Amino acid sequence: MKDKIVLITGGSRGIGRAAAEQFINSGATVIIIHSNPNVKIDIPVARAIVADVSDETAVKNAIDSIVSEFGRIDILVNSAGIAIDKEWDERTVADFKKTLDVNLIGTYIISKYVGEIMMKNKSGKIVNVSSTSGLNDFSPYAVDYNASKCGQISLTKSLALQFSPFVNVNAVAPGWVDTDMNKDLPADYLEGEAQKVCLKRIAKPSEIASIIKFLASDDASYINGTTIIADGGRL
Repeated sequence: MKDKIVLITGGSRGIGRAAAEQFINSGATVIIIHSNPNVKIDIPVARAIVADVSDETAVKNAIDSIVSEFGRIDILVNSAGIAIDKEWDERTVADFKKTLDVNLIGTYIISKYVGEIMMKNKSGKIVNVSSTSGLNDFSPYAVDYNASKCGQISLTKSLALQFSPFVNVNAVAPGWVDTDMNKDLPADYLEGEAQKVCLKRIAKPSEIASIIKFLASDDASYINGTTIIADGGRL
């Protein structure tokens, strides 16, 4: 990863932050995009850009500024995501749209512009952070999240075709991960979910980040349009 230019969305926390740390430790130049201007970035990234990934103009401006400064983007990790935890009867159409805007449309927007740059350079890796909620772990209380993550997996396959033969596009689908996104869920609920896993625990962000780094590496040069499930062995 030495001298690679890596762009990570959602890089200020959770899986995105863990991935940023691993790329930095491997000698890459890491730029993150995050949405909270009040968050202190305490890892040595080259740049931290505050932008909403669902805002096409903001995304395009961010990418233009990155390319102007660094010349290219070698690796894109789409890790930005939200989950709105509500019961079915409390959910609104606005909630559904907001989740799709960030998790799915945001992934599309940034992949579109970064992918075009990669195609010009005839080289690149894109890794989308999806979820088992988009494959086989559905629940009515997360209907919007499930749909967004299912869409990401479909988008991964479409982008792999669109950007062939020069850009590898893959996804990782984690099960439960110990991140800020889940910190407000009841402890007994999370423990119950952990007991449904063969390993009897939920994942650490670093474990998912290792898969992301692998998919972005030359070791994964013949993996394309694929989603790797990382759920600890769901029972």
